[in-house]
Amino acid sequence: MATNMQKSTAVLLIHCPDKQGLLALVTEFINKNNGNVLYLDQHVDRQEKLFYMRVEWDLEDFEIPKNKIADYFTTLIAHKNEMTFEIHFSEEKPRMAIFVSKISHCLYDLLARYTAGEWNVEIPFIISNHPDMAEVAERFGIDYHIFPINKSNKDELEPKEIALLKEHKIDFIVLARYMQIISDEFITHFPNRIINIHHSFLPAFVGAKPYHAAHERGVKIIGATSHYVTTELDAGPIIKQEVTHISHKDTVTDLIRKGRDLEKIVLSKAVSKHIDRKLLVYNNRTVVFS
Repeated sequence: MATNMQKSTAVLLIHCPDKQGLLALVTEFINKNNGNVLYLDQHVDRQEKLFYMRVEWDLEDFEIPKNKIADYFTTLIAHKNEMTFEIHFSEEKPRMAIFVSKISHCLYDLLARYTAGEWNVEIPFIISNHPDMAEVAERFGIDYHIFPINKSNKDELEPKEIALLKEHKIDFIVLARYMQIISDEFITHFPNRIINIHHSFLPAFVGAKPYHAAHERGVKIIGATSHYVTTELDAGPIIKQEVTHISHKDTVTDLIRKGRDLEKIVLSKAVSKHIDRKLLVYNNRTVVFS
């Protein structure tokens, strides 16, 4: 017997002004057309008066052809209720590019999960501004492209990166400790489709050696934050955050190790949510469905 993971399914992500009956409208649309709901999660932001919803259903006996579902839904429900929506199908395998510099822990974790078959995703290539991770890419059988970007040549090389990404129909990008600031122009090509990871201290420390500064201050909590990249540096919609406790017994080396463990876990969890279509972005905030 086929499992739910093997079924042909559709995922609908919705946000719109809240009003009575929206949940029933959507489920009725699916039920009337002989669809079987497999997953449903919804949230109402009472302060903003907004309705959010994610619903997934089995397409095996669904009466509307896949290529017509969006049109039918727009005409019958979305237009009348000012809905913004996305529809995705389980047969669609997102294409993900990884950007990395010289630090390997996030890259290894992403590639390990990929090769273990945890994610329904393709990784056509890795992009870097250094040659250091080429051996890692080769080990996993993934193409590796070097664009030695710096402040002086960014305007020249970024368009070449974008052309490569477009040529290979890349859906989203993961910055696995990529130590270059991406230009506003680059970001506009992939809105809410570039995922970043960085340390997040309480209190926060900036600069080249944040773990050293945090150790000197005697912090008791360190953390990591994964978010979508926007034109405002490190201020995009947050996808996932986690923390771990620190004591006076921890050395700088301990902080770095614990911080990197958090970074790779938080980044991979954020990537999982994106691949599974469990994220909605509105007004620089995310709704993360379970």
